[in-house]
Amino acid sequence: MADRISRADPDAGELNRTADERVNFRAWTPPQWGRTPEVRVGRRWINVFWAAPFALAALLIMIAASQALRETAWFAEFVKAYPGAPLAAPKVESGFPAWLRVQHFFNMFFMFFIIRAGLQILADHPRLYWTKDCTPGTEWFRFQHPVPRDRVWTSKDDSVTLSKWVGLPGLRHSIGLARWWHFSLDLLWLVNGVIFYALIFYTDQWKRVVPVTWEVFPNAFSVAVQYASLHFPTESTWDRYNGLQQITYFITIFVAAPVSIATGILQAPAVSNKIGVIGKVLNRQVARSIHFLSMFWFLFFILAHGAMVFATSLRENTNHMFAGVQSKEWAGLVPFLIAMGIVLVTQALASPFTIRHSRVVQRVGAFTVGWIKGIAEWWDPTTRFTEADISPRLWPNGTPPKGEPYETLLKNDFADFTLPVRGLVENPRLFTMAELKAMPKQEQITRHFCIQGWSGVAKWGGVPMRHIMDIVRPLPNAKFAVFYALSSGDYGGLYYDSHEMKNLKHELTLIAYEMNGKPLPVLHGAPLRLRVENELGFKMVKWIHSIEFVESFDSIGGGHGGYHEDHEFYGYKMPI
Repeated sequence: MADRISRADPDAGELNRTADERVNFRAWTPPQWGRTPEVRVGRRWINVFWAAPFALAALLIMIAASQALRETAWFAEFVKAYPGAPLAAPKVESGFPAWLRVQHFFNMFFMFFIIRAGLQILADHPRLYWTKDCTPGTEWFRFQHPVPRDRVWTSKDDSVTLSKWVGLPGLRHSIGLARWWHFSLDLLWLVNGVIFYALIFYTDQWKRVVPVTWEVFPNAFSVAVQYASLHFPTESTWDRYNGLQQITYFITIFVAAPVSIATGILQAPAVSNKIGVIGKVLNRQVARSIHFLSMFWFLFFILAHGAMVFATSLRENTNHMFAGVQSKEWAGLVPFLIAMGIVLVTQALASPFTIRHSRVVQRVGAFTVGWIKGIAEWWDPTTRFTEADISPRLWPNGTPPKGEPYETLLKNDFADFTLPVRGLVENPRLFTMAELKAMPKQEQITRHFCIQGWSGVAKWGGVPMRHIMDIVRPLPNAKFAVFYALSSGDYGGLYYDSHEMKNLKHELTLIAYEMNGKPLPVLHGAPLRLRVENELGFKMVKWIHSIEFVESFDSIGGGHGGYHEDHEFYGYKMPI
């Protein structure tokens, strides 16, 4: 690379050519604990743990009321008419077949990883909003302190540490690793779910979870009162679920699961910036909030389901789901204990393994879901917004360049700044700021998606990358463009990232020198920053120093396509 980069570009010695195979604790973001989760009600923040005594009081009241209701003649007649399972509901003849038991285990196995990795992702921006913007103070849920007003507070500053038993892997700002776990297991969970959907409707298992009569609702009420009164109803789950089970399973399988998938996809810039009004209404922050609530439903379901397995009949329930028999013996207990042991052991090992073998997690994740992200990069982002949509604040991120050369450029408004564009091109050029501003200017109002979870709309002005490419004319063997920054990263060496040629040719890919009608602020990348509207924010290099077209990025930096890819185990394809 040294023979292709002149002194006008980042010197080869200024790039960090190392890439640790595991988390480097000496340079990793130091721990920072947040605060107890809070929910905003009006202008007041309420600690969620206040829900515990209220829930206990509500439970005691519900038990007392249910026991009183059971003693009434009316409810005695009601139970006779609606004992729990709708009499008109068809029965399942196939019991609990092997395929159902295997899928039940994998669903449970995948879900624990998905939830833990999802919480780790949320910990990188531990705030949720119902608005399209992420203005501090407008969130409805948080487990971080209020944003300080006496200093620059970046989104990386806002990330918090989780316990290694809660988050995966539990380290602060380990979102790159968490996303590999989350997305990879999401894909496996989705495949398992599609097979499950096909098989339950191919067999008679759909009868267990799909209500076919309105009687399911009074039967569900009957069962709820019987459970709450601590007098459990007589059940026959081998061939038919009661009304409350049927409604709960139906919501989980046919509502919560699709909602989780849809709201996860809607958070992707490649999707949201392609689907127009749907992406504006169900914007990223609304999608994040719904996604969180759907996760909360799954947590509630898992805890309630687990409690009822033990409370109703551990022997009968384990026999059904882990042995596939209806027996008075303990045939299912050993398989149940083995399954729980596998889950507990893998959960205990997941965080230590991820920290010790971080590059393996990155590579396996890229193999599992990287091809999907590669497909999404082909989508040309088209969604634009109006000036009324511009966010009052975009969170800053990254460390601006330091030192006399940058300060000198800043003092004269970057009039002396030049942008080298070279490498595998027919016509290498050194563009001055005056030349860049004299080129056809493009303005666009688009939404920014940070990998950490926040988003915001801004107006960008600058030169379309395709115009620069028309001038320098990349050679046929140029596969990537590498964007080098004036700034250094946390692990030493200049920041950089790369893009495939198709991304650079998109209509909204821009070398921006203006933001919201004014010169680009220092915190947001002055003098130049990249805008690639189907990608996450870390791919949009700020403080651009130079551009190099290359055939491969294997010999650049640590060889993984970008600075965060080298050191924090991100993926270089990040449209999702």
